[in-house]
Amino acid sequence: MSSAADSHDSNFSMEPSPERGEKGELFRTYQWRVLLATMFCYLFFYTGRQTFGFAIPGIEEELGISKETLGWASAALLWAYAVGQFINGALGDRFGGRRMMSLGAMLSCGLNWIVSFGTNATELIVPWAANGYAQSMGWAPGSRVLSNWWGHAERGKAYGAYVFAAGMSSVLAFGTSMLILECNLNWRWIFRLPVLLLLLGGVSYYLLVRDKPEEVGLESESEEDAPGDSDATSHEGSGFRSLIRRYLNVFACVPFLFAAVAIGFQSMARYGLLIWVPVHFLGEDWKNSDTKWISIALPIGMALGAMASGWISDVWMKGNRSRVIFLFMSAASVCAAAMFLLPKSHPLGIPILFLTGFFAYGPQSAFWALCPDLLGRKNAGTGTGVLNSFAYAFAGFGEPIIGRLIDGSGNTSIVFAVVATVCIAGAILSLGIRK
Repeated sequence: MSSAADSHDSNFSMEPSPERGEKGELFRTYQWRVLLATMFCYLFFYTGRQTFGFAIPGIEEELGISKETLGWASAALLWAYAVGQFINGALGDRFGGRRMMSLGAMLSCGLNWIVSFGTNATELIVPWAANGYAQSMGWAPGSRVLSNWWGHAERGKAYGAYVFAAGMSSVLAFGTSMLILECNLNWRWIFRLPVLLLLLGGVSYYLLVRDKPEEVGLESESEEDAPGDSDATSHEGSGFRSLIRRYLNVFACVPFLFAAVAIGFQSMARYGLLIWVPVHFLGEDWKNSDTKWISIALPIGMALGAMASGWISDVWMKGNRSRVIFLFMSAASVCAAAMFLLPKSHPLGIPILFLTGFFAYGPQSAFWALCPDLLGRKNAGTGTGVLNSFAYAFAGFGEPIIGRLIDGSGNTSIVFAVVATVCIAGAILSLGIRK
């Protein structure tokens, strides 16, 4: 069968080429079905973990918990997510992503409801950390499913679309949280209502998606093996030994290790923005804030940045993901520094916050496309899990630090200074990524 990439190397076309025949047409249909279903499911995932910033003022007021302690609660989720990514990426390679992504969505919904009944720090942190593990069952397994269906020539755009859905998930998480506050519901409902959408996404994904083309009688697209692909294949049936071999293949790839540390700094910037920008714009009088809707510019910029960077890495940079990462993170540092200097209500705040999100989150699609590019499709899930574990381990360190800095200074804009600094660090490290 002809590769889909042969006739679709520069854009997403819904039309199959004439020489592909009936099976080629069916393959293309399934490709899009899998991509759109994966995007639909992940569109709701962040309603299960990125609403926390909007609940912070209410929790602080009702339960008397400090911002630093709430930063530790956020860190607990991020570290549990990191551990889960390290484990679940390999499990997705071994057992398939469809079941894991669906199960993670359903578990996360239930755990958010448990958090909503918390009355002290322990009752918030413990289920919130467990929720981090449940959330980790989504991204890497879903990425493996996409890598099974989309070849190298279109992978950047496919991952760009996937990350675009994740970015729009942030918009949805922010929007639903602000609507709950507008309706004068208390912070507990922030953990109860948005996640019902996540439950819908998990069930839909299980019903619509298949892990690989062979499950529906089709052949996978052929492409050149990356280092480790043949080894992983030859030991596919050897259980624990196969699992260990996957991790050895991943950690033997030096460019991948540069990417892992670079995405750590990028994720520290990303979650610094996602958790603390709502706190910044809600202000002290959070129930009657006139500026809270400004924060929606951040996730909108993130969603569009992710889509743009995936397209740029495929079309303009011809698969040079590291260059895209360097350029975007450097620009994010400049924009974050500008936000630090601007007053909260300055008219330039909205467009610059949009650009901060655009450039800070944009490199994500390039990072995820690096996994199959550097490690091969057989190790894509494991690599994605390892990459995400680095990302969230770093992000977890950032949360209590930012919370403590805000408690100590009383200045919420300090988050932008932290973001500017870590983006520069990530940009420099990205120079070490080479295929």
